[in-house]
Amino acid sequence: MKKILMITGEFVEDYENMVPYQALMAFGYQVDAVCPNKKAGENIATAIHDFEGHQTYTEKPGHNFTLNASFDDIDVSSYDGLYIPGGRAPEYLRLNPEVLKAVRHFFEFNKPVASVCHGLQVLSAAGVLKERSVSAYPACRPEIEACGASYVDLQMDQATTDGNLVSGPAWPAHPELIKQFVALLEA
Repeated sequence: MKKILMITGEFVEDYENMVPYQALMAFGYQVDAVCPNKKAGENIATAIHDFEGHQTYTEKPGHNFTLNASFDDIDVSSYDGLYIPGGRAPEYLRLNPEVLKAVRHFFEFNKPVASVCHGLQVLSAAGVLKERSVSAYPACRPEIEACGASYVDLQMDQATTDGNLVSGPAWPAHPELIKQFVALLEA
Protein backbone atom coordinates (compact mmCIF):
# COMPACT_ATOMS: atom_id res chain seq x y z
CA MET A 1 0.00 0.00 0.00
CA LYS A 2 1.40 3.40 -0.98
CA LYS A 3 1.68 5.99 1.76
CA ILE A 4 0.83 9.67 1.41
CA LEU A 5 1.97 12.32 3.88
CA MET A 6 -0.45 15.22 4.34
CA ILE A 7 1.10 18.18 6.14
CA THR A 8 -1.73 20.28 7.48
CA GLY A 9 -2.41 22.77 10.24
CA GLU A 10 -4.82 24.98 12.12
CA PHE A 11 -7.25 26.88 9.89
CA VAL A 12 -6.45 24.81 6.86
CA GLU A 13 -9.23 25.13 4.30
CA ASP A 14 -11.79 22.49 5.29
CA TYR A 15 -12.51 21.10 1.80
CA GLU A 16 -8.86 21.24 0.75
CA ASN A 17 -7.99 19.06 3.73
CA MET A 18 -10.90 16.65 4.08
CA VAL A 19 -11.77 15.90 0.45
CA PRO A 20 -8.25 14.80 -0.66
CA TYR A 21 -7.75 12.96 2.63
CA GLN A 22 -10.88 10.89 2.07
CA ALA A 23 -10.50 10.55 -1.70
CA LEU A 24 -6.93 9.27 -1.48
CA MET A 25 -7.99 6.73 1.15
CA ALA A 26 -10.82 5.65 -1.18
CA PHE A 27 -8.17 4.97 -3.83
CA GLY A 28 -6.50 2.63 -1.33
CA TYR A 29 -3.64 4.82 -0.12
CA GLN A 30 -2.62 5.17 3.50
CA VAL A 31 -2.85 8.90 4.26
CA ASP A 32 -1.07 10.18 7.37
CA ALA A 33 -2.31 13.65 8.31
CA VAL A 34 0.15 15.51 10.54
CA CYS A 35 0.53 18.97 12.02
CA PRO A 36 3.63 20.36 13.76
CA ASN A 37 3.30 20.43 17.55
CA LYS A 38 0.27 18.11 17.44
CA LYS A 39 -0.07 14.40 18.12
CA ALA A 40 -2.20 11.69 16.54
CA GLY A 41 -5.74 11.90 17.91
CA GLU A 42 -5.64 15.67 18.42
CA ASN A 43 -7.91 17.98 16.43
CA ILE A 44 -7.16 21.00 14.30
CA ALA A 45 -9.68 23.70 13.46
CA THR A 46 -10.51 24.21 9.80
CA ALA A 47 -12.06 27.10 7.89
CA ILE A 48 -14.45 27.09 4.95
CA HIS A 49 -13.43 29.49 2.21
CA ASP A 50 -16.07 30.30 -0.35
CA PHE A 51 -16.36 32.41 -3.48
CA GLU A 52 -19.41 34.62 -3.05
CA GLY A 53 -18.72 37.46 -5.46
CA HIS A 54 -16.42 39.54 -3.25
CA GLN A 55 -12.90 40.63 -4.16
CA THR A 56 -11.56 37.66 -2.21
CA TYR A 57 -12.97 34.55 -0.57
CA THR A 58 -15.08 34.62 2.58
CA GLU A 59 -14.19 32.55 5.65
CA LYS A 60 -16.48 30.62 7.99
CA PRO A 61 -15.72 28.08 10.73
CA GLY A 62 -15.21 24.57 9.38
CA HIS A 63 -15.19 21.13 10.95
CA ASN A 64 -12.66 19.90 13.45
CA PHE A 65 -10.27 17.46 11.79
CA THR A 66 -8.65 14.65 13.77
CA LEU A 67 -5.00 13.98 12.97
CA ASN A 68 -4.09 10.33 12.56
CA ALA A 69 -0.30 10.62 12.90
CA SER A 70 2.21 12.71 14.85
CA PHE A 71 4.51 15.10 13.00
CA ASP A 72 7.42 14.32 15.34
CA ASP A 73 7.20 10.60 14.52
CA ILE A 74 7.19 10.71 10.71
CA ASP A 75 9.99 9.32 8.58
CA VAL A 76 9.56 11.10 5.23
CA SER A 77 11.60 8.45 3.43
CA SER A 78 8.77 5.96 4.07
CA TYR A 79 6.23 8.00 2.08
CA ASP A 80 5.47 7.74 -1.63
CA GLY A 81 3.84 11.17 -2.00
CA LEU A 82 3.11 14.48 -0.30
CA TYR A 83 -0.09 16.53 -0.19
CA ILE A 84 -0.23 20.11 1.12
CA PRO A 85 -3.66 21.75 1.41
CA GLY A 86 -4.27 25.49 1.45
CA GLY A 87 -6.11 27.94 3.64
CA ARG A 88 -4.34 29.99 6.28
CA ALA A 89 -2.27 27.10 7.68
CA PRO A 90 0.51 27.54 5.08
CA GLU A 91 1.19 31.03 6.50
CA TYR A 92 2.75 29.46 9.58
CA LEU A 93 3.71 26.03 8.23
CA ARG A 94 6.20 27.76 5.92
CA LEU A 95 7.99 29.17 8.98
CA ASN A 96 8.76 25.70 10.38
CA PRO A 97 12.24 24.45 9.34
CA GLU A 98 11.21 20.80 9.83
CA VAL A 99 8.23 21.21 7.51
CA LEU A 100 10.47 22.76 4.85
CA LYS A 101 13.02 19.95 5.28
CA ALA A 102 10.26 17.36 4.81
CA VAL A 103 9.01 19.11 1.66
CA ARG A 104 12.50 19.25 0.17
CA HIS A 105 12.85 15.47 0.60
CA PHE A 106 9.99 14.83 -1.83
CA PHE A 107 11.56 17.06 -4.47
CA GLU A 108 15.08 15.70 -3.95
CA PHE A 109 13.78 12.18 -4.60
CA ASN A 110 11.30 13.23 -7.32
CA LYS A 111 8.31 11.82 -5.42
CA PRO A 112 4.80 12.99 -6.36
CA VAL A 113 3.61 16.17 -4.64
CA ALA A 114 0.20 17.87 -4.79
CA SER A 115 -0.63 21.26 -3.42
CA VAL A 116 -3.63 23.52 -3.77
CA CYS A 117 -4.48 27.17 -3.14
CA HIS A 118 -2.19 28.77 -0.52
CA GLY A 119 -0.34 25.46 -0.02
CA LEU A 120 2.14 26.66 -2.63
CA GLN A 121 3.39 29.16 -0.02
CA VAL A 122 5.01 26.22 1.77
CA LEU A 123 6.66 25.05 -1.45
CA SER A 124 7.84 28.59 -2.19
CA ALA A 125 9.43 28.89 1.25
CA ALA A 126 11.09 25.48 0.77
CA GLY A 127 12.77 26.80 -2.36
CA VAL A 128 11.49 24.03 -4.64
CA LEU A 129 9.52 26.03 -7.22
CA LYS A 130 12.30 27.67 -9.26
CA GLU A 131 11.70 27.23 -13.00
CA ARG A 132 8.43 25.35 -12.38
CA SER A 133 5.01 26.17 -13.84
CA VAL A 134 2.44 26.09 -11.06
CA SER A 135 -1.00 27.30 -10.11
CA ALA A 136 -2.28 28.56 -6.77
CA TYR A 137 -4.85 30.96 -5.41
CA PRO A 138 -4.40 34.13 -7.51
CA ALA A 139 -3.27 36.19 -4.50
CA CYS A 140 -0.19 33.93 -4.29
CA ARG A 141 0.96 34.83 -7.80
CA PRO A 142 3.50 37.51 -6.73
CA GLU A 143 5.09 35.12 -4.25
CA ILE A 144 5.28 32.34 -6.84
CA GLU A 145 6.86 34.59 -9.44
CA ALA A 146 9.28 36.09 -6.89
CA CYS A 147 10.74 32.63 -6.24
CA GLY A 148 11.44 32.04 -9.93
CA ALA A 149 8.38 30.01 -10.91
CA SER A 150 5.85 30.71 -13.65
CA TYR A 151 2.27 31.22 -12.51
CA VAL A 152 -0.30 29.26 -14.54
CA ASP A 153 -3.59 31.17 -14.56
CA LEU A 154 -6.29 28.47 -14.48
CA GLN A 155 -10.00 28.36 -13.90
CA MET A 156 -10.77 27.45 -10.27
CA ASP A 157 -11.75 23.90 -11.29
CA GLN A 158 -8.52 23.10 -13.16
CA ALA A 159 -5.09 21.77 -12.16
CA THR A 160 -1.68 21.53 -13.80
CA THR A 161 1.22 19.10 -13.57
CA ASP A 162 4.89 20.04 -13.93
CA GLY A 163 7.20 17.07 -13.39
CA ASN A 164 6.41 15.54 -9.99
CA LEU A 165 4.21 18.48 -8.87
CA VAL A 166 0.46 18.88 -9.31
CA SER A 167 -1.06 22.23 -8.33
CA GLY A 168 -4.40 23.98 -8.52
CA PRO A 169 -5.94 27.32 -7.55
CA ALA A 170 -8.58 26.22 -5.01
CA TRP A 171 -10.85 23.42 -3.79
CA PRO A 172 -13.04 23.36 -6.94
CA ALA A 173 -9.96 21.86 -8.66
CA HIS A 174 -10.10 18.67 -6.57
CA PRO A 175 -11.36 16.33 -9.34
CA GLU A 176 -8.53 17.36 -11.69
CA LEU A 177 -5.90 17.73 -8.96
CA ILE A 178 -6.58 14.34 -7.42
CA LYS A 179 -6.80 12.65 -10.83
CA GLN A 180 -3.41 14.07 -11.86
CA PHE A 181 -1.84 13.28 -8.46
CA VAL A 182 -3.03 9.66 -8.58
CA ALA A 183 -1.61 9.36 -12.12
CA LEU A 184 1.79 10.42 -10.77
CA LEU A 185 1.54 8.03 -7.82
CA GLU A 186 0.73 5.12 -10.12
CA ALA A 187 3.38 5.95 -12.76
